[in-house]
Amino acid sequence: MDAAVATPVCAGCHERQSRSIVLTAHGAKNDASGSMCQACHGDATEHMKDPSKVKPANPFSKLTPASAHDQSGVCLNCHVGQRHLAFWESGKHAKQDVTCANCHIMHGTEKNPPIAPFTTSFRPNEAEVCGTCHQQIRSAIQKPSHHPIIENKMKCSDCHNPHGALTPAMLRHESVNAQCTSCHADKRGPFVFSHPPVDENCLTCHNPHGSVHYKLTNEHVPNLCQDCHDWSRHPGSFYQGQGGWLCLPGDTSSACANKPGAPNASVNTRLIARSCLNCHNAIHGSNAPGARGQFLTR
Repeated sequence: MDAAVATPVCAGCHERQSRSIVLTAHGAKNDASGSMCQACHGDATEHMKDPSKVKPANPFSKLTPASAHDQSGVCLNCHVGQRHLAFWESGKHAKQDVTCANCHIMHGTEKNPPIAPFTTSFRPNEAEVCGTCHQQIRSAIQKPSHHPIIENKMKCSDCHNPHGALTPAMLRHESVNAQCTSCHADKRGPFVFSHPPVDENCLTCHNPHGSVHYKLTNEHVPNLCQDCHDWSRHPGSFYQGQGGWLCLPGDTSSACANKPGAPNASVNTRLIARSCLNCHNAIHGSNAPGARGQFLTR
């Protein structure tokens, strides 16, 4: 085909915008009349007769923009058949008036669209796009313990469907646990002896976006365990009533009443380099027989 014929008429004035999509799926379907340009920006028949006076009914105009629903509707005219857009209208983005153009850039220096595998320096990391709005999550993934999101070994869309879902937080699976075990299959079970918080919700103990504690836990062990398990069964931390870190001179508490002036008399050795997980290491569930499995040991 003659290159002059294939060049859309819109490129005569809007050369930069035309060039920005020429290598994309949108540009590949364009023709001499600029059919793809008009599919998004409206009928340009009268505009081409007198460009200075008549403007196409452009829903993306910065001067008179259409509503968020109408702007996304332009994209959905072609993309509505895609499976991942089935629940767009019920998703939180659509309900919060987030449009396709807030995340996807049709015209620009970036390769289109910007949410894509991080294969070249021209494509931003997907987490950076999401992080422009989700600032708290962006902060969380920068913490020492995090999923490999900033390293781009994982993407936000591996767990969430940004185009809408009926699940909490637009998860790809029907529940938090189903989402987590889609990767962490060894934690799925079923186990002969299960840990009730694990069965209920992984977020009871873990923060999936990032934590200052190892393994994405909400707190450090033993504090995390003692949110549910107090010291009454067997002492394991400084929360117990039978002693603390030490007795200071002049301390008249019941634990130190008989040990005046003995700074190290009541130090609990269980606090030194120890953890609930040293013994209860099958914390997500155990198939070991007898008492070992019952108490999540192996």
